Amino acid sequence: MDKFVTYTSQILPLPLKDVDTDQIIPAQYLTSVSREGYGQNLFRRLKDSDANFPLNLPMYCDAKILVTDSNFGCGSSREHAVWAIQGAGFKAIIGKSFADIFSGNAAKNGLLLVELSPEIIDEVLAQATKGNCVVTIDLAEQKVVLPSGGVQSFPYDSFRKHCLLNGLDDIDYLLSKKKTIEEFRQRNEGTRFFSTV
Repeated sequence: MDKFVTYTSQILPLPLKDVDTDQIIPAQYLTSVSREGYGQNLFRRLKDSDANFPLNLPMYCDAKILVTDSNFGCGSSREHAVWAIQGAGFKAIIGKSFADIFSGNAAKNGLLLVELSPEIIDEVLAQATKGNCVVTIDLAEQKVVLPSGGVQSFPYDSFRKHCLLNGLDDIDYLLSKKKTIEEFRQRNEGTRFFSTV
């Protein structure tokens, strides 16, 4: 997993509520046995049905940060939704709120989700739909620099922050503790921690 660095990027606005995982990556495209190849079908039905959908517009082609409304990622538990977003080059999503399972999948796969107040999101979305709109996300400081120059703090789980900053998935994190685990095992060789009754 790549380390999350501070990102400054144009944003891609998606001013929609309740974007579900089937809209993110339609079920008919879930054919790969790996994480690769999903990015090309990100929001496929939305792209195909609307020529002015943001992903179809050249002005947003360099965006690495997606900004959306509330309850993003609802629906099924498919991890492929996160893989599709990452496969299309996005490093983070800023929104009002995210579905729980999607949030867990995002954190475990290195996709940063940032929650900001509805008022801030509405302001950024309004600016972004008019043209170039750049934000900076600093995970280490848990701050977002807005297009206006204002700075907003955001909450983030400390364990997931450590993993993202160091490029660790759950297995990598456990492996990083291998020496400590081995030392504990050696100190407690033959010790019974659980009753056998």
